[in-house]
Amino acid sequence: MFRTCLTGLSAALLVTIMAPPAAAQMPTPKNDYAAKSSWLCWPGRSDACTADNSATVIKADGSLQAEAWKADPKAPIDCFYVYPTVSNDKSILSDMIPDAEENSVVEQQLSRFASRCRVYAPMYRQFTLTALRATITGQPLPGGISASAPRPDTGYQDVVDAWNYYLANENKGRGVVLIGHSQGSGVLTRLLVNEIDGKASQKLLVSAILAGTGLPVEPGKDTGLLKSIPICRSTSQTGCAIAFASFRDTIPPPANSRFGRPREPGSAMVVACTNPASLGGGPALLHDYLATKGNGQDPSKWVAAGTQISTPFVSTPGLLTGQCVSKNGFNYLEVHVNADPGDPRLDDIRGDVMVGTRVSEDWGLHLIDMNLTMGDLISVVGSQSDAWRARK
Repeated sequence: MFRTCLTGLSAALLVTIMAPPAAAQMPTPKNDYAAKSSWLCWPGRSDACTADNSATVIKADGSLQAEAWKADPKAPIDCFYVYPTVSNDKSILSDMIPDAEENSVVEQQLSRFASRCRVYAPMYRQFTLTALRATITGQPLPGGISASAPRPDTGYQDVVDAWNYYLANENKGRGVVLIGHSQGSGVLTRLLVNEIDGKASQKLLVSAILAGTGLPVEPGKDTGLLKSIPICRSTSQTGCAIAFASFRDTIPPPANSRFGRPREPGSAMVVACTNPASLGGGPALLHDYLATKGNGQDPSKWVAAGTQISTPFVSTPGLLTGQCVSKNGFNYLEVHVNADPGDPRLDDIRGDVMVGTRVSEDWGLHLIDMNLTMGDLISVVGSQSDAWRARK
C-alpha cells in the first residue's frame, strides 16, 4: 500500500568507519571535557536529548493510539553514547560545534534512553562525511591530502578523554551502558578493547550496544576481539555486548556488503549478531520507533485514511519481524515486513541507502538500525539495569 521514509536523517548522514590504528601525526590539542559545551547531551540540561519522544502507535486495523514519554531524572544508571558519521564540516576532522546533524542524530538514537538512564554524549572530532565521500570516490581529502593517507586518530582519542572525564567526575560507581552506531560503534569497540576489557572499569559495564557494525567473535563462541565481554544472551545478563547490522530479507547482503563479516581479509573470526528483540535467538516481532518526518516524508501517508500524524515518532506493532541469520558467509539481523494489503496500515518501510533512485544494497537498513529495535533496546536496558544493581 504505502511506501514511506522512516528516518529524519538524510541517507548521506549515517555511514560506517571502523576506526584505524593510530597513525603518526602531529599532536592535536586536547578538548576540555570539563566544559559542558564539549557535550551534546548532559544530564539535567535542556539540549537535543530532551527533545519530544512522544509517539503514535499505529495498529494493523489503522487505529491510532497516543503514547506519551518522559525522561527519568532519577534513573539509576548512565548511558554513554558515541554518534555515527554525521558531520558535514568541510574538513577532514569535524569541529567541536554541534550542528543540526549532530543534534538530529541524538534525537533519533539516544534521547529515548533517558527514560532508563542519565545520558552523556560527548562531541568528538570525527572523520567527516566530506572526507569520507572523497575517500570513497578517490578524490583528494580537504587540504589536498591524498585519500589514501592514514586517517587521523583524533576522534578516538577525544572519546577516550571524554570517557576518562566521565569516570573521574560523574560515574561515582554507577552502572553504565555504552551506546554507538556506525563510526560511533567502531570507536566504542576500540574503547572497550583498550580501556575496559579486563580493566577496573569493566565492573561498571551494564552492557554495550554496538549497532551498525561488525563485532568479531570466534566461531561458535561469544567472545573474540573482546576477551572477557561476551555477547548478550538474555535480558538478565550484564557486562555483555549487543551487536548487529540489519538487512531486509528480500535484499540480503551482496558480495560487496559493508556488514555481516569481518573486514580483515582471511580472518578466522565471524561477526556477532544479537537480536535485541530475542537475545536468546529465534525470530521475534520488533518494537520499532520510526521517525515521521524527513527526506520529504508526508506525515499523512501512514494509514489509508491519510490521517495526519503529529508526533515525531510512530510505532507499528506486528509489522516487522527480525531474526539473526547466517547466510552466504554473512551474519546479520534479517528484517521481514509482515505486509497485509487487506489492512489500512502501511505495508512497507524505508530505511535503505539510496543512490538516486537505486537502492545501495551493500548498506542494508543501516539508516534505521536503531529505530527498528529501539523499543526492544529500551526494554533490555531496563532489565539489565535491574539485574546489574541487584548483583551489585
